[in-house]
Amino acid sequence: MDETNPLLPDTTLERVREIEDARDDVVEFDSSGDAENPLEWAPAYKWTIVGLLAFMAFTVTFTCISVVPIATLSYWSPSGSSARPRGPFLIGPLSELFGRYPVMNAANIGFIGATVLAALCQKAPLFIAARALTGLVVATNVLNPAIVGDMFITEQHGSAMSLVQLAPITGGAIGPLISGAMAETIGWRSVVWLSVGLACICELFLLTCFRETYKVPILRRKAARLRKETGDKALRTAFDLIGEEQGTRKLWVAMTRPVVVFIDSFVLQLISLFGAMTFSYFYVFSTTYPDILMQTYNLTSAQTGLSFIPLTGGSIVGTLVCNSVLDRIYIMLRDANNGVGRPEYRLPVVIVGAFALPLSFTIYGWVPELGLPLWVMLTISGIFGFAMNFAFMPVFTYVVDAFGLYSASAITALIVTRCVAATFFPLAAVSLIKQLGSGFGCSVLGAIGLAFAPIPVLIYFFGPAWRQHSRYTKGGSA
Repeated sequence: MDETNPLLPDTTLERVREIEDARDDVVEFDSSGDAENPLEWAPAYKWTIVGLLAFMAFTVTFTCISVVPIATLSYWSPSGSSARPRGPFLIGPLSELFGRYPVMNAANIGFIGATVLAALCQKAPLFIAARALTGLVVATNVLNPAIVGDMFITEQHGSAMSLVQLAPITGGAIGPLISGAMAETIGWRSVVWLSVGLACICELFLLTCFRETYKVPILRRKAARLRKETGDKALRTAFDLIGEEQGTRKLWVAMTRPVVVFIDSFVLQLISLFGAMTFSYFYVFSTTYPDILMQTYNLTSAQTGLSFIPLTGGSIVGTLVCNSVLDRIYIMLRDANNGVGRPEYRLPVVIVGAFALPLSFTIYGWVPELGLPLWVMLTISGIFGFAMNFAFMPVFTYVVDAFGLYSASAITALIVTRCVAATFFPLAAVSLIKQLGSGFGCSVLGAIGLAFAPIPVLIYFFGPAWRQHSRYTKGGSA
């Protein structure tokens, strides 16, 4: 099912279709061709918007990760966990009420302000508060998938999302690389000011190139224009004729529905738990990797930044391989099932990553413990990045396939669960590694990951039956 109107209240789409079929005074996109319809925009322009979204995702990750290798050069804590995005419950519903354009611009301006505050502050508590505020106004994690859905038909979602997903991976590597070199020469504040500059460039492009992509405000503007041109005051959109989900009630329903969907679906609870655990490994790695390189291998801050390149290379290769095999595996399993596809056919790649990721993380911990050469550490970081993408990226595809109309709410629940885990798990994990050493500490964490690894296996075999018990998931086939 194509989710071109995510985050709408549960009954809205069905009611919209009823109104559109029953009334002649309802304004809709022209089925014979409409330049205002985002799905019919020129491909070159749509891909320009995708490039802008990718650049924004890169900027956000760069800002969050760039302070990690320079934290030891100053009295600032990287406060990475404080900067995790915590705004999906508010940002998504606001974009439904007011459109993507104003919310994206407002969030990015807030992001710029919070980053400027971090660059100017003189005390650590204020710096930590600024970092937390930065996380609150991040909109890309929620709105990027929605905007892609606004502009592209289902068959084109994968290629557009691939570019958007590659961007933060690149930012996660280039951030430490640049920040390490800058911190050693012109100071850590220059790194934060660079983030401000990148965010300002994003805002310039948002103001000049980005157009509203969400169907509801576009149609409302069209209806207002037609009322003025024709004098027909009865012209309305179907969304305007639905009175029961207006104002604060509509916002409340949209904000709470991810929780409702999460509680209602056992499959979503399991896959969110697995996704949260999987993604937490990345933050533990990002927190411990610079310290290991500096303390065990005596690298400088700049050299530590360069050492993130293998991680990025492995992640990029993992992304490309994952995207190339996902559809092939799905088609093969669908054909073997008499042509009936299931969302679970997206999970074989996840199963491979679920076991490979904790094993690679365990090896990562023993490399410095055994005093192995630097090239071994760099190699295992690349393998870790490869396994990370196998274990996590297809999870989003599965959620979209399984939840269809409600996939935006499901993804919001997935993101919130991931953010909570990424806030607290790394704190406990780093403390454990310090107490037990990197070898035994990472072995314990790897064992925990292996305990979660059977989750995608169970969903693969039993997911079709479990999904029947939730009113928000599609049936046994997709």
